[in-house]
Amino acid sequence: MTCYKLAPAAEWDLEQIWFFGLERFGLGQADHYYYALMCHLNDLAENPLSYPAVDHIRKGYRRSVFGAHSVFYRISSDQIVIMRIIGQQYYSG
Repeated sequence: MTCYKLAPAAEWDLEQIWFFGLERFGLGQADHYYYALMCHLNDLAENPLSYPAVDHIRKGYRRSVFGAHSVFYRISSDQIVIMRIIGQQYYSG
């Protein structure tokens, strides 16, 4: 499996992550974190079973952690679907 798709909510999350980084840390750091996160998503697509299922949160979801964010995703037959990318302020589990 080598590809991923972003759900609309995850697209919005990515945009907000970049804008937060820009405002808080500047353009260079915002870009660095964003591109590193994109590499992480590619790694997820390559190895989707590397992270645990979180059926107690939502059935069929898995969760990986990148920096200050939790990446929630589902595995489908030919790709993974990134559902949300949530910062620590939203996730307490």
